[in-house]
Amino acid sequence: MPDTPAFEQVPESHEELQLMLKDIESWEKSQKDLWFWEKLGRLPFMLLDRLTPKFIQKNLGQAIDEIGSFVQTGGQYLVSENAVLAKLYSTAETAGKLPADSALRSNQPLTLESARSLPIAVMDKTAEELTESRATFATAQGATTGFGGLFTLAIDIPAILGLSLKMIQEIAITYGYDPKEKLERAFVIKCLQFSSADIVGKKAVLEDLTSFDNPDRQRESLSQLQGWREVVASYRDNFGWKKLFQLVPVAGAVFGAIINRGTLQDVAEAATMLYRKRRILERMRQLDLS
Repeated sequence: MPDTPAFEQVPESHEELQLMLKDIESWEKSQKDLWFWEKLGRLPFMLLDRLTPKFIQKNLGQAIDEIGSFVQTGGQYLVSENAVLAKLYSTAETAGKLPADSALRSNQPLTLESARSLPIAVMDKTAEELTESRATFATAQGATTGFGGLFTLAIDIPAILGLSLKMIQEIAITYGYDPKEKLERAFVIKCLQFSSADIVGKKAVLEDLTSFDNPDRQRESLSQLQGWREVVASYRDNFGWKKLFQLVPVAGAVFGAIINRGTLQDVAEAATMLYRKRRILERMRQLDLS
């Protein structure tokens, strides 16, 4: 099946793109440092590690290692793009944003290449709906694993990490990026890192991503993949005191539901803003060259 024709030109004006970019820059400035009690909240995980039975620590470590393998091969955490492309098509069709002369009018599925040229408003709407769906799933997961206290917490942390990775990939596809490419998996990890970093870490990630699409910097990004263990360990530890509430059997189900939903929403917000910014900047460069 041949690729679906894409828009011949950027569907937004330079002024519209500039306004979108200002919104993202405002969001970046709003990313504040962690509250003091949140920083202190990370310390109990040191105690938690000491109290956790050895066999749970071993299983937890193995699960996190499997998640880290995503960086190198994608493994079981790669998502299929077809469902996301179908969602994009449905959103574009509902909004009346499909090209009038496109083969899409005969219900030919979107390809990743053609999806890149959809209006950003369509991408934003799709990302929002995907986020809500995944957040609902994370809520149910947190309630289930929180019910059992300490023992199910060892299952919950790797599970929410895996769900976060999949959520970021779906948002990547929504904005026309292919997470099957190793370079894009580096960007996925950067999004994960940003969502759990303090203000210094967020600033460093933003500076790193400013020139992410520069070929010279891409080589640096690939080399940084070797540091995935630090990112994953930091992400786990940053659950801090919030996850400690989940240690209480039965009552932990309530805390687990709330915490997991908030965690996934934070990840999705960071991924949406960072991928949206990349797409906007690429379209602005395209307009400048036209």
